[in-house]
Amino acid sequence: MLPVTLALVDDDTEYCEFLAEHLRAQGVEVQAYTDSSDLLADIAPYRFDFYVLDLMLPGVDGSELVRILRKRTQAGVLIVSGRLGPEVFAEVINAGADMYLTKPVTFEQVELAIRAVHRRIMTTAKTATAWKLDKRRSMLTAPDGQTVELSPTDLVLMECFLKAQGAVVTREQIRELLEGTSAAESDNNLHATIYRLRRRIERVTPLAVPLQSQQKVGYQFRAPLIAG
Repeated sequence: MLPVTLALVDDDTEYCEFLAEHLRAQGVEVQAYTDSSDLLADIAPYRFDFYVLDLMLPGVDGSELVRILRKRTQAGVLIVSGRLGPEVFAEVINAGADMYLTKPVTFEQVELAIRAVHRRIMTTAKTATAWKLDKRRSMLTAPDGQTVELSPTDLVLMECFLKAQGAVVTREQIRELLEGTSAAESDNNLHATIYRLRRRIERVTPLAVPLQSQQKVGYQFRAPLIAG
């Protein structure tokens, strides 16, 4: 997993150029800067999904640049520097960097570090904004922490949406799962069942309910949904 956009700040022009080429070959949109002041003077310096920084830079040094970035963005920050010393690691991590690599380092190693940091950030972000389904307790927890008690029919529906992972579930699929209940008898009954579930969620949380109807097809849970 690589970020879509990345800012590379390093005053070693040749290194910067070749690392940028390597990352672009992997599909990353890279904007390279040889001076931290050039990044900060950019029209939108905090727009990037990821930052790879040297420590010894013209303008603002790398550690201070990390502190500035951390005030405005939670994007991944990787330090790649030739600066040595037992205090360096603590300095950059305390400033807010996610990882530190010491030069010399291969482009492949830099890429692997970017992948690891970005994957962790995206996983954390997804979990923080996800709805959680507790099948054992028949409970749905919204991202704001509010909980919804589910009926047996509601639980079957939510398990169906959990398995679909954002894909549309057809009415026929749902009615087959709910066979023997009133919801399976007609599209109108199924729609009423979905409506009651939506209302149950709306009563406990001000967040928008991501359970959406797809006309003439079925229903879709349009938000991250995980087993909790």
